[in-house]
Amino acid sequence: TNTTPTAAVRGAGRPEATQVLERAIDTFAAEVGLDPAEVRRRNFIPPEAFPYTTASGAAYDSGEYAQALQTALEHAGYDQLRAEQAQRRSSGSTRALGIGLSTYVEITNGVAEAEFGAVEITADASAVVRTGSFSHGQGHETTFAQIVADQLGIPFEKITVLKGDTDAVARGTGTYGSKSVQIGGTAARQASELVVEKGKRLAAEELEANPEDMQLDLERGRFHVAGAPEPGLSWGELTVRLADSDRLAELSAEVDLEGSAPSYPFGAHVAVVEVDTETGAVSLARMVTVDDAGRIINPLLWEGQVHGGVAAGIAQALFEEISYDEDGNPLNANLVSYCMPAAPELPSFELSPMETPTPVNPLGAKGIGEAGTIGATPAVHNAVIDALSHLGVRHIEMPLGGERVWRGIQDARSGG
Repeated sequence: TNTTPTAAVRGAGRPEATQVLERAIDTFAAEVGLDPAEVRRRNFIPPEAFPYTTASGAAYDSGEYAQALQTALEHAGYDQLRAEQAQRRSSGSTRALGIGLSTYVEITNGVAEAEFGAVEITADASAVVRTGSFSHGQGHETTFAQIVADQLGIPFEKITVLKGDTDAVARGTGTYGSKSVQIGGTAARQASELVVEKGKRLAAEELEANPEDMQLDLERGRFHVAGAPEPGLSWGELTVRLADSDRLAELSAEVDLEGSAPSYPFGAHVAVVEVDTETGAVSLARMVTVDDAGRIINPLLWEGQVHGGVAAGIAQALFEEISYDEDGNPLNANLVSYCMPAAPELPSFELSPMETPTPVNPLGAKGIGEAGTIGATPAVHNAVIDALSHLGVRHIEMPLGGERVWRGIQDARSGG
């Protein structure tokens, strides 16, 4: 009762839930003498079964689970790793090699929230996007601008994204639950589509054409009658005419996206560790990941989100822990004594992108902010246990620090 209460952090319980499941799968594989990868393959939902409703009522949208695992195993060189592991064991090496697997299904926008989005065209033919989502480093400004630019045919650099300012943004839900692109990005896209339709109507008036015959050439950002490139009006030419007639404000739209269904990102991680069986020291040698978040809007931002998530997952498995004395006083309440890894403690992550678009939103996008965390924790945990399985070790609690691992080895040797 004297210790700090729990609260949400990246993944919010799902790394722990997945860790329990993945440890159970590895334990089962060891008991029946099957490769851990094979046990997972036999239990995957096949691609043709989607959309798939689970026994607990979750409506999984799309998935290629076996492909994600196969990609990760091939990238890691799984068969060669197993061969090296066997060779080390037969030679009696004290540098035990461990290979840990994790396959996960994540949920994003889990409570099916609504979101606000607005787009307006300015006098210089730029666009301003207002979103109820909020960016504190994820790069929404870039992603949302890309989405709107693709719809309007206006250059990316002429799109301004406003967020987090209650003077400028009427309402919104912020950012959490890895939902920003799939609902905030969708709301911005829908507002853009409405602006395009208004642009077609207004351009038709100026050109004395039928609005139903108008189309927007996205490559040139220019309205014209279908099948007749001339005459036409660019966004710039249209805004000048509308500004002269005090009608520019008509080139704007607001959307309140109704609660969109959850999406279910998924992935497969392979962790490779070395464990010094004399001291218990664990070294993470490789981290191979395949994280599918539906359609990837910006590969660089996708990669950044995966990097952050995987680092957090590794930290949970190997490093981070709050310790208390018998009176409930924290023993490591600052960043000098609280063990949190930085770049020197982590290998270069080996990432493989994969895209399985979701049908629940027009972007086909799923969340990615927490996925790497969920896959990394159990993969690293399984890798350490796998490294020591030939010594009789069946389980060690996280985080897997040197002393805890060493005690696990001693207990296994003594039959404790």
